[in-house]
Amino acid sequence: MPEASSGLPAAALLAALPDTVVVADAEGRVTYVNPAVSRLLGYEAEEMLGLPLTAIMPQRFRRGHGGRITRFLTTGQGELVGSTTQLPALHASGEEVSIDVTLARVEPFPGATAAESSVVAVLRDASTTILLERQLQVSRYLAATLRVTAALTEARDADVAFRQLLPTLCTQLDWDAASLWQPDSDGTRLVHAGTWTAPGAEVPALESDAAVRTFVRGEGLPGLAWQQRVPVVVEDLTDDSRFIRAEVARADALSTGVAFPVLRGDRLLAVCELFSKSARPVPPELVEVLSHAGRQIGQFLARLRAESEVRELADTLQRSLLPSHLPAIPGMELAARYRPGGDTALVGGDTYDVMPLPDGRWMVLIADVCGTGAEAAAVTAVTRHTARAAAAAGRPGEILAAVNTALLHGQGTPLRFVTACCLVLEPAGQGRRACLSVAGHPLPVLATADGAREVGAAGRPLGIDADVVFTETVVELPPGSTLVLYTDGVTEARDDTGRQFGEDALLRVVAGAPVADAEAVVAAVSAAVETQLAGSRHEHDDLAVLALAVPR
Repeated sequence: MPEASSGLPAAALLAALPDTVVVADAEGRVTYVNPAVSRLLGYEAEEMLGLPLTAIMPQRFRRGHGGRITRFLTTGQGELVGSTTQLPALHASGEEVSIDVTLARVEPFPGATAAESSVVAVLRDASTTILLERQLQVSRYLAATLRVTAALTEARDADVAFRQLLPTLCTQLDWDAASLWQPDSDGTRLVHAGTWTAPGAEVPALESDAAVRTFVRGEGLPGLAWQQRVPVVVEDLTDDSRFIRAEVARADALSTGVAFPVLRGDRLLAVCELFSKSARPVPPELVEVLSHAGRQIGQFLARLRAESEVRELADTLQRSLLPSHLPAIPGMELAARYRPGGDTALVGGDTYDVMPLPDGRWMVLIADVCGTGAEAAAVTAVTRHTARAAAAAGRPGEILAAVNTALLHGQGTPLRFVTACCLVLEPAGQGRRACLSVAGHPLPVLATADGAREVGAAGRPLGIDADVVFTETVVELPPGSTLVLYTDGVTEARDDTGRQFGEDALLRVVAGAPVADAEAVVAAVSAAVETQLAGSRHEHDDLAVLALAVPR
């Protein structure tokens, strides 16, 4: 093997790479593989020498991809060339794993024959990418269903809500048509309550059939969803006996369908059918979201008939945007307070989160969505779930950048920007070190024996500018220190005269609280804000405070 320009043997450089590098000859047989293959696929490098490159593929893929590799070796061209392709690979244990593959052709040395050309394949683990994509997709599904519930809560009665359900659901989840079925007065059959189609996606046969059709429990797609109380998926409507309207599907060129029940406890309120003209996969994540959405939508519809349930359901939704409990971080104390705003909105836009990273560090996030209500909650859900999905990056600036991208891509409603502070904690001697990044959010307050001060550098909010860069600041947290993160519901709390609580008052409260006592700090801040608001005629914002203390 030739020497590298640094003077080190090329084999030594390849052996040190974290990615798996495989070299195959013109016949597609492995002539070199670096040791990283052991971590990725469980093989020893020596075991693979002489094997065809397709040996690492599952049997069902070998013929197709083997032909592509042969064409690539002989012509230097093909759809796998010059791009990274995600493929299944066969682990030594017999299990399939997902890998990213990049191929390149190595020309023969001068004087050699074309038959001596080689292919170089770079393989890397795709599981992290797949997990991130899946979590981001779940975030989008959650945001879509929350927007549906937002539309329903604005309806003046249940009939209006049902009329709004189908167009909102189809638009947010990107389906071509939808039908709604409701139990008749006897509760023995499902009758048609409405059909909606996306612009340009007419379904005349479906509409005509629905006008004269009913379903009993267990019959057809709606009846099965009624009977099973879970979403039912039919990926080929023209060739599945469960869908008894195959002629209708063929007439309207409908390919894929899914039905899910809208439930209020054990009571069926409706069944929603969604249809797509193009064949589309229905991943388990969407099925799960639809299952939860059916119950959530049922709750929202029912509470239009029972106003007394509004606050209970809103509280449930708000809790879903906050951790159920704070985790235990070794060597630290954590405490938090959340208080909803005093307006008539169902839910607020404040959230915080603490989660472990694979390498022993911890991500901490606090965020505040512009506005309140269910629409703000949808943005809050995207913010929190995207941050969790991107946390593997390990850098707060990168995490905020991922949230910024998700918010910009999901803007289909009036702009709602988000302010946030994200930090990553790691051990540092007897204390901790925090690398933090701020996006338009109030700066954290660091309290030590010398007093309290703001730390970090202000940045632009999320969801506004695609090109924003989030700077990072390293802050040392020695023993006996407390880092306080909060939302502007603290500093903007107004007394009856309209005077705000302000940053200076917050610094005094934090500095006067017991040293390195997280619970005492959040209690002191919350009490001071409550005193500020006592008797105030001014509406107060929701409030979140999170304290991280390093005991002596």
